[in-house]
Amino acid sequence: MAPILVLRLIEAERDNMEHKDQKKSPEVAPETEAKETVEAAPELVKEEKKEDIDYKAKYFYIAAEMDNYRKRMDREKENLVKYGNERVLRDLLEVTDNFERTIGMLKGDEDQKVKNLVIGLDMIQKQFLDTLAKHGLTPIHAIGKDFDPNFHEAMAQEYAEGKKPNEIIKEFQKGFTLNGRVVRASKVIVASDKQ
Repeated sequence: MAPILVLRLIEAERDNMEHKDQKKSPEVAPETEAKETVEAAPELVKEEKKEDIDYKAKYFYIAAEMDNYRKRMDREKENLVKYGNERVLRDLLEVTDNFERTIGMLKGDEDQKVKNLVIGLDMIQKQFLDTLAKHGLTPIHAIGKDFDPNFHEAMAQEYAEGKKPNEIIKEFQKGFTLNGRVVRASKVIVASDKQ
């Protein structure tokens, strides 16, 4: 008997709940419900299209950003390969300067042993410069050319007969470029038009 009583109580409770739901929300006619759905449908479609457009715009923006990032990384990698050893090569320029000074000091000596030493040092210097050139470091040839502040640093001006103004007549220190970029400017003396 007890199970039948429990089933009747459950049915009564369910009927009671359905009755409460009917009081809370009056029944909507199926025609009215269909009209509301049809009227709301264009707004839903517009919202969905707007969301699709937003997602597409975000996708294209992110795709463009990734493309720019990839190009920037490629440029940085290329520059790293091209100019990564600039500091080491700049330090080696001091060695070439010392070779040049040593050869300049010993060239005037008449002793045969010293002359042979100068020839050997000259060969080593040329080999060293050739090795630097393989890595993209090339000297700036300044004497006889017009002064260019991008490649030359003027130390002084001197009058030189037969030379045009702003022509480089002497070079204190040789300049160098690394793959077209100036590593060290040439220190030069420029011709002046006045005595």
